[in-house]
Amino acid sequence: MKKTSLFIFALLVLLSACNTSKRITYFQDIQDYKDTAKVVEQPAPEIRLRPEDKISIIVNSKDPELTALFNLPYTTRILGSSSENISTTNQGTSGYIIKRDGTIDFPVLGSVPAAGKTRDELSSFIKSELISRNLVNDPVVTVEFVNLQFSVMGEVRSPGTYKITRDYVTLLDALSMAGDLNINGKRENVLVLRPDSIGKLTAYTVDMRSFADVQNSPVYYIHQNDYIYVEPNRKRANESSVNANTVQSAAFWISVASFLASVASTISVIVTRAR
Repeated sequence: MKKTSLFIFALLVLLSACNTSKRITYFQDIQDYKDTAKVVEQPAPEIRLRPEDKISIIVNSKDPELTALFNLPYTTRILGSSSENISTTNQGTSGYIIKRDGTIDFPVLGSVPAAGKTRDELSSFIKSELISRNLVNDPVVTVEFVNLQFSVMGEVRSPGTYKITRDYVTLLDALSMAGDLNINGKRENVLVLRPDSIGKLTAYTVDMRSFADVQNSPVYYIHQNDYIYVEPNRKRANESSVNANTVQSAAFWISVASFLASVASTISVIVTRAR
């Protein structure tokens, strides 16, 4: 009878482990895509600038005095609280905020279209304008993001807002930056809210357990101002109630094992008496 009870308990533990693996393992269909010929390569869509984005633009050349006309001065910060203890730093936050009409006011050049362009495209446009107008013969134009960001919320280890510093960030990058989903996050229903140019949100869901679903998702590449939300699973949600027992809890399985052991014991007694 003891052997029967132990067998039933071991079977329940095994079934629970298999079920848990299916809930939390990423890319469960990866075997179907290991042949690279089956993988559809997507062009990496670089971040395109939008109104309200803030960028920095620095122009360099062999003549620093000439290019100084095209570079905004850094805002100087004053440190210290008394006149005897004052220091300054040139680590300012000067930059260009793209206006609602998609342009920026650039020194000498005037109104420059920026919205819809990548960093390289805007850099090339300004460089071309400087050369064609005989303003700078050998300009090197560097465009950097200043305030571009995305947010990760819910069941991740480090929820928060993260800056975008390179031309593209994938959903995998974003979740990794947030420390990955914790054990209570629902892998099958990661929600991405994407605002358009006027702030209207569109909702997308991604099943992180499926390689195909992740790769083919329209939100595989993160845009500025995206919101990523990881929903809690049932166990996590039920933890808000007092003494909640769920099929994921150890207490539940102990209770089931005890019940089945009692049933097995009763059946064993009945069979023995029948003999």
